[in-house]
Amino acid sequence: MTQFVQVCDELKNNPKTWLITGVAGFIGSNLLETLLSLNQKVIGLDNFSTGFQHNLDEVQSLVSEQQWKNFTFFEGDIRLLEDCQKVCATVDYVLHQAALGSVPRSIADPIMTNSANITGFLNMLVAARDANVKSFTYAASSSTYGDHPALPKVEENIGKPLSPYAVTKYVNELYADVFAKTYGFQTIGLRYFNVFGKRQNPNGAYAAVIPKWTAAMIAGDDVFINGDGETSRDFCFIENTVQANILAATTQNEEAKNQVYNVAVGDRTTLNDLFNAIKVALNENGVTYTKNPVYRDFRAGDVRHSQADISKIRKYLSYECRYSVFDGIEKAMPWYKFFLI
Repeated sequence: MTQFVQVCDELKNNPKTWLITGVAGFIGSNLLETLLSLNQKVIGLDNFSTGFQHNLDEVQSLVSEQQWKNFTFFEGDIRLLEDCQKVCATVDYVLHQAALGSVPRSIADPIMTNSANITGFLNMLVAARDANVKSFTYAASSSTYGDHPALPKVEENIGKPLSPYAVTKYVNELYADVFAKTYGFQTIGLRYFNVFGKRQNPNGAYAAVIPKWTAAMIAGDDVFINGDGETSRDFCFIENTVQANILAATTQNEEAKNQVYNVAVGDRTTLNDLFNAIKVALNENGVTYTKNPVYRDFRAGDVRHSQADISKIRKYLSYECRYSVFDGIEKAMPWYKFFLI
């Protein structure tokens, strides 16, 4: 029995109260679905700036009526301290996912990104500390590695940030460390590497690559690749990410706290290989795409290669990567086909 299976069994037998910020978003709604299916009580906070009501509606359709009654939603903003205080008041575990993601968005509007990702993060830290929550797990980012050239990425070795977004996520880690040393408030940061899966928004200027390309292929549109296609990423299926959050929130290992961890597969996939994998997976689901990709200029602020070393999260949190990028694409594709056709 894996640590994750054991934790899930324990939670079923002894339900807790969880707070998910950004609950209507991609990662937040997947966490919500898993926790409700484990009969947990969940409080959710979202301002719908990047989250959607239809994500919550879909979760409701996937859980029982009784499980859905265990969910309480607050429409609010992490940039308002009183909203953070209201939702933190009665919870055991905080999963702080709310943020403005996207490197290009942060370049276009660094002030807005700063207000959500730094002011909002600090508000949540203060509110959770004052509410004496049992644990605080937050979404960090692989963008923190910046211009550090070494592969695979090891948590202790970071470079200079390459975008305003990367600056904000690094500041989160600095604040978390200071709160541990100054107030004894322990947190765990999870450096996500290119998470993908169901309910990831394929629309808009800042859509992530897998849903964006999948939607384009289903529609028969051109797929644009920034650069030569040999840029690589460590694509991490959402169910791996959910596992990491639950393990981090519930860990009893004191050594594991006040740490940051890579959440990934520990592998590298080029954009060219990703294009072909999506094409094959769609074909297996009855969607044929015959066009070649269209190559264009590299995107400002992007790193060339990214791959995680996941030995630390395996050691301290007993994380086990259950899905490769190809497993994840295969599992996610029926959802994309259903929701995009």
